Amino acid sequence: MAETPRPTHPASADHAWARTVEHASRTTFFFDFDGVLSPVTKDPSASQPVPEVPAVLERLAARVARVAIVSARPVDFLRSRFAALEHVDLFGLYGLEVLHEGEIVTKPAALEFERPMAELAAEAQAALAKPVLVEFKRLSVALHYRECPERAAEVEQWAHERAERAGLAIQHGRMVVELKPPVDQDKGMVITEAVRDAGCAWYFGDDMSDIKAFDALRAREAVDPGFFGMAIAVANDETGAEVSSAADLTLASPAAVAAFLTDGLDRF
Repeated sequence: MAETPRPTHPASADHAWARTVEHASRTTFFFDFDGVLSPVTKDPSASQPVPEVPAVLERLAARVARVAIVSARPVDFLRSRFAALEHVDLFGLYGLEVLHEGEIVTKPAALEFERPMAELAAEAQAALAKPVLVEFKRLSVALHYRECPERAAEVEQWAHERAERAGLAIQHGRMVVELKPPVDQDKGMVITEAVRDAGCAWYFGDDMSDIKAFDALRAREAVDPGFFGMAIAVANDETGAEVSSAADLTLASPAAVAAFLTDGLDRF
């Protein structure tokens, strides 16, 4: 498989913000949630965006064409964290769900997996002793081993065996392995579709699944010299340098993301 071309534009924040201000009406910003807008927590249900994030996203949405959150979380979870936001789109479960005009729209091919995933979650609860955390997301099941990293091989083997038996897909992440419907959908596909008519797009991510979104920006640049994409990594110790090395710029934390956006908005 051919390597996705690296960007040819200068990977500097000043250049990217100047380009964004110039083309604001055709610019889209995309954000992952965990590790980008919220610190990663031991209990996924406890995650909250850093305090400055909701207001800065709403300000950003008033300046550019579109702001969206693209996450492995279900849309219902995202909506509960950003209930006050009126102009931010929500893509959940890697794009299997999207909040559209106040309603959650689910990819039809994934709907038949709701009951099997509930059964799989119950099976995982019985088979994998705590502190492995089983997270049921309606259309997927995530197995978190953050509190017992020494059990990573055991958890991943269990997940791969069940995925092979049931014909499911596997997604690896930060101290987690997730079983998903075998539906052709990922963050890269969300971005590919969403930037078709954009002149500029940013993506902020911190995990392995976000590299596909970075690649979607590269691919768009490769076929459209007028398009400008900016890939931002948020640093963490769990993915090492792999995500940062795929990005144009690395920020230190979700709090740094909020500060970076605030500084950028002051340029408009």
